[in-house]
Amino acid sequence: MATSANDLIADVSGLVTLPDVYLRINSLIENPNTTLDDIAEAISRDPSFTVRLLQVANSSLYGLSSTVSTVAKAVSVIGTAQVRNLALSISVANSFSNLLNPLVSMQDFWRHSLFCALAARRLAKEARRCDPDTLFTAGMLHDIGELVIFNREPEESKQALLLVLEEPGELPVYMAERQVFGFDHSEVGGLLARQWKLPPVLVDCIAHHHDIENAQSHPRETAIVHIANSVALMAELDTLNPDDVPPINPKAWEITGLGVDMIEPVMRAVQTEIAEVESLFLARH
Repeated sequence: MATSANDLIADVSGLVTLPDVYLRINSLIENPNTTLDDIAEAISRDPSFTVRLLQVANSSLYGLSSTVSTVAKAVSVIGTAQVRNLALSISVANSFSNLLNPLVSMQDFWRHSLFCALAARRLAKEARRCDPDTLFTAGMLHDIGELVIFNREPEESKQALLLVLEEPGELPVYMAERQVFGFDHSEVGGLLARQWKLPPVLVDCIAHHHDIENAQSHPRETAIVHIANSVALMAELDTLNPDDVPPINPKAWEITGLGVDMIEPVMRAVQTEIAEVESLFLARH
């Protein structure tokens, strides 16, 4: 068994790597001399991602009045930062989807991630000074540490899940992981995000969505993902009873300036959005 979270990601490149399309887009965006045409050309080299990007640009996520038919138009409409976020979300989902995992269905895992992404996006629109598209990506990636733990330590992961099943509604997964491993999936995910050199806002949200007091540089965004995680679980269970899901830290409402009255409208909205977004992000092309 791994002795620390660092051990688990020591050779994660052998397990999963970020695809070329994301790395190309990222390096172009970091270069101040890059033009939109440069980014569009890099995207066009990946036909699968091109199809997905145009579908997302034309989806209800953006609600545009006219059809986006070219990559260059998609980049100009959505924005370079969000194109990078989309490339990251789609890349990670596709990279991890090839991992064999006897403990959890990949479809269920990414469905929860998308519920959380949609909830975080909606909450971000209500909270001030938060970028909804960045929060969508943060929600999408918040549990990636779980996939590393499941793959690297299947027996101990099974023990943690059994602890959760023994006390349904009482013991959250991350607490069970701490009992078994001495660390949890958010710590592993945060280390992986740093290793991948993801933006600090994503690192914070992934690493601290269960311990929002420790968010370093982006406490508001991290608190939104924390709330969105519970709202996502409520949406999946179709329940408005807060006792059915891990409790929301009261400080999250203070930090974000949001209120508990947001839960039901956000939950209902993401339940209606999930089918279209699932087909965009998780469909095989």
